[in-house]
Amino acid sequence: MTRNIVISGGGTGIGLATARAFAADGDRVLLLGRRAEVLEKARVPGALTHAADLTEPADVRGVARLVAREFGTVDVLVHGAGGSGALEPPADSEDPLDRVAHAWTVAFRLNTLTAALLTEALQDRLAEPGGRVLFLGSIAAYRGSGSGAYAASKAALHPYAHDLARRLGHRGITVNVVAPGYIEDTDFFGGTLSEERRRQLVAETSTGRAGEPGDVASTLHWLASPAAGHITSQIIQVNGGAERGH
Repeated sequence: MTRNIVISGGGTGIGLATARAFAADGDRVLLLGRRAEVLEKARVPGALTHAADLTEPADVRGVARLVAREFGTVDVLVHGAGGSGALEPPADSEDPLDRVAHAWTVAFRLNTLTAALLTEALQDRLAEPGGRVLFLGSIAAYRGSGSGAYAASKAALHPYAHDLARRLGHRGITVNVVAPGYIEDTDFFGGTLSEERRRQLVAETSTGRAGEPGDVASTLHWLASPAAGHITSQIIQVNGGAERGH
């Protein structure tokens, strides 16, 4: 049966790989992202695309209207939007506290607010039973991210997912978080990752390799399947064992 899939951050990296996995099943996919040109280049077969800034309530209301018009019901909602903030404009102040405020505000807007606004806007359209809400978390929520801001913004998704699982469970809807480690072929580092740092990240895994977008996409795809119907309120690690440390 054809399902309706909504994916934020669906133009690149993990979001794109996830969109292709669902499209390969013949599902109807809506790709959301801030950059229209990136969404257009994604070329996911049969997918609809819509450019929106999911940190802005007005844009999210526009997404909700589009979903109501084109889909009606949402079977799977995947939150792939977010990032480290490396691609965002820097703080316009040299004051240390202004820079801290900027970094933390950017992190929570990108990684937490986008997920919360889109979920709340579409929760009444989730299929029941069988609806799925899937958040893209991070290993950083367990191990830190250096600055603290990114890790905290991803960790904030955990209690939100647990609350949603309780709130939506009676409708037959599951809610889970997938926490990747280092994943290659994404825009996460904004081109700033050194080869030395890459080797360090790979060395932290038990598998001896970097993750790929398909590793995470396959996990999200499985969590959205009937086989995972009794799995909810979980954080699934996809990081080659790096979360355990070496």
